[in-house]
Amino acid sequence: MDPRRMCGWSLLLSLTMLPVLSNAAGKCERLVVTGSPDAPPYLWQDPQNPRHLIGASADLLQQVAQELGIKVELLYAGKRSQALDEVRSGRMDMLADAPLTVGELESLDYIHPPLLENDYLVWTRKDSPLVYNDVQDLHGHTGALSEKSRLTSAFGTYAEQHLNLVRTPNLTEAFQKLLLSEVEFVLAGRYSGMAMAQTLGMANDLIARAQPVDKPGLYLAVSHNSACNDPWLRGQLAKKMTELPASGLTEAVLQRNIERWNAQQKQSVSTPKQ
Repeated sequence: MDPRRMCGWSLLLSLTMLPVLSNAAGKCERLVVTGSPDAPPYLWQDPQNPRHLIGASADLLQQVAQELGIKVELLYAGKRSQALDEVRSGRMDMLADAPLTVGELESLDYIHPPLLENDYLVWTRKDSPLVYNDVQDLHGHTGALSEKSRLTSAFGTYAEQHLNLVRTPNLTEAFQKLLLSEVEFVLAGRYSGMAMAQTLGMANDLIARAQPVDKPGLYLAVSHNSACNDPWLRGQLAKKMTELPASGLTEAVLQRNIERWNAQQKQSVSTPKQ
């Protein structure tokens, strides 16, 4: 073969390989992730190592990252607003539990579908006479909602306009008001409500109505300023998020972390203060 033609083929092959080599070289090998530090069973500070976050969101993300060959470190970055600032700036790469808000699209790329769906249910006392089939049945009744709740913007607007809700600093106080009959219902997540009811010893006194009033997603959200934010990572994460619901892993991980949270609470109560 003509040496000049061989040289041309060699050059063409080299140019063809460039994108592949570039993608391989640019693949992110480590993600620094943060999120809410007080949202069991999804995320909370590890009592054994408060610098780290643990929970269902952490476990699912670690599983996904392992399958992709990426190391993930879930770190405490302060309260939710501080965690968001760390990710916006690019000092941390990703939020593990971001609510979808239009305003944050300027600084975050949301991975669809969400890592988890956080069904908000109507919780009442077991002896409550409240008849509930859909949200309109709550009109004219007094309820409670934790200020830490993250509803969808559409339902948040509806609740503001049509529901009589007392805002409490946290879910603990909301459930306590319910047990004391100061309110008739509480709007709380299925699993966060389950974890808190068990922790407070209220599991036998409260009931969650089956029909969700809202279904906000908890998304992985990658910072626009993250060096790891590239099409390969976003595409692979989206693929894994699509596969998760069919895997059956999510429910098992959530239940395991409810048990983990409750065991830690019992241990902290039984451990004498030094």
